[in-house]
Amino acid sequence: MKLANIKREWWKEAVVYQIYPRSFQDSNGDGIGDLRGIINRLDYIKSLGIDVVWLNPIYSSPNDDMGYDISDYRNIMEEFGSMEDFDELLAGMHQRGIKVVLDLVVNHTSDEHEWFKQSRSSRDNPYRDYYHWWPAEKGTPPTRWSFFDEQANAWKFDEQTNSYYLHYFAVKQPDLNWENPKVRAEIFNMMHYWFKKGIDGFRMDVITFISKHPDYPEFPKECYGSKMIDMYAQGPKLHDYLHEMNREVLQHYDVMTVAEGPGTHIDTVLDLVDEERQELNMNYHFDHQGIGVGERYIVNHDFQNLVKFKRVMSEWDAVFEHKGWNTTYLGNHDFPRMVTRWGNDSPAYRVPASKLLSTYLLTMRGTPYYYMGDEIAMANIKFDDINDYKDLMTINWYHLTKQEGGDLDVFMESHKLCGRDNARTPIQWDASKNAGFTTATPWIKVNSDYTQFNVATQDKDPESPLNYFKKLTQLRKDHLTLVYGAYQLLWPDHKELYAYTRSMDDIVILVLLNFSVKTLALELPQDLQNGSVLINNYPQFECHGNKIKLQGYQSIVLQI
Repeated sequence: MKLANIKREWWKEAVVYQIYPRSFQDSNGDGIGDLRGIINRLDYIKSLGIDVVWLNPIYSSPNDDMGYDISDYRNIMEEFGSMEDFDELLAGMHQRGIKVVLDLVVNHTSDEHEWFKQSRSSRDNPYRDYYHWWPAEKGTPPTRWSFFDEQANAWKFDEQTNSYYLHYFAVKQPDLNWENPKVRAEIFNMMHYWFKKGIDGFRMDVITFISKHPDYPEFPKECYGSKMIDMYAQGPKLHDYLHEMNREVLQHYDVMTVAEGPGTHIDTVLDLVDEERQELNMNYHFDHQGIGVGERYIVNHDFQNLVKFKRVMSEWDAVFEHKGWNTTYLGNHDFPRMVTRWGNDSPAYRVPASKLLSTYLLTMRGTPYYYMGDEIAMANIKFDDINDYKDLMTINWYHLTKQEGGDLDVFMESHKLCGRDNARTPIQWDASKNAGFTTATPWIKVNSDYTQFNVATQDKDPESPLNYFKKLTQLRKDHLTLVYGAYQLLWPDHKELYAYTRSMDDIVILVLLNFSVKTLALELPQDLQNGSVLINNYPQFECHGNKIKLQGYQSIVLQI
């Protein structure tokens, strides 16, 4: 692989840092993070060495699903501040050389959006066809599964017009009818509005679901439940709509686009991101997140099966060897803290495990997406009481399990490991009350370990996870081999070791990651010996000729 033959793009070389605004920093003492809080932390964000900030939804919303139920796409959520605050935030980011990506949530709106208020008012309202309706006189609508509905039913009966409306997510999140060209025009105009403001791209929420099947046919029984996700992602006009979006909006700006792509797999993803198709830049998948996790996030024995994880991530890398571009992530606002999910959050190994996972993310091919707080090794809060949860999905699944007579103890223990709210607890800034996040009662509890794991403490410690992350972002910038270089998996069946090379031109970089508490003894092949250490999450590295030892959760990057 030669750098001269690669089409370089800023969004390929970027490290993306995701901010969940509600939990980042409260500036006005109401217990909720806000835009002013982010503004007050801009220098910290810059110090990380990241290039792009992705903000979770900041638009006007009644917050049934934490901002993913939008009531006005062109205004700011009152709890977060004002449009003036956003303009100042955007300017502050750009002054520091940081690009800003917003969430595009256009599979659905809030039921409090003016479009839906009009749509449900009468069957002959001009906005009626902005959403999906099924008249009750036609009988029960065809089965559709909902992520968040207490009955898992994606149809909601609405008395006002004696009809059902479709909602793949919460009952207050009716799905938009993309088959209506007026809907598409409204969305494209809204996107132009934000690009003209100066934003640098969109992360597109469940964008693979926007095309519905004509006349809502019954799906095969084997597709019921969460398996229906694959059917949702196979809408017949999905790629027509995305190509139209590219033609009408995206191609007019130098921006990045990433699809949140439930239902995309290695055999379909290039339909989204092959440059020649002129749709989107990147997609992120869920195949690794499903390892060891069943229906309603019930955990099984494969939860940390490294062999399966390596296979999934290597298969996804291979797809993009010649076309398109990959993404890598381990956690975000929808998944648990990475050190709990993929590493080890015990006192003995939490720090090295966190550093190891950061090493993995920043040495893989593809744009890395890094979730706020992971740089200080934040871990799951592991709520014991369902009343501590704020997440609609966990709460509704709990009640559904209870109604069915399911095992609530198993459910709660699994959600200590997989529940979404584990990633949504406030950033731990210092050891003061509420971790320096707020002077009020925080909207969700702060993890009690904040006195040990916080930004202020780690900033002063050169060996902290925080300062290690800063070294990694610089390492990736200094070595384009880590961005564009070919990836080759080594020892694919090893149950504790994840090892691979990245190579480009005449440079070979070897990455060794011990995903266990064991000390691993390895013999390196002759062509991978005598490397110089680029970064090591331990103070020492035991090497004797071709024989090396890795301590528990040790990660080493060597240039051969």
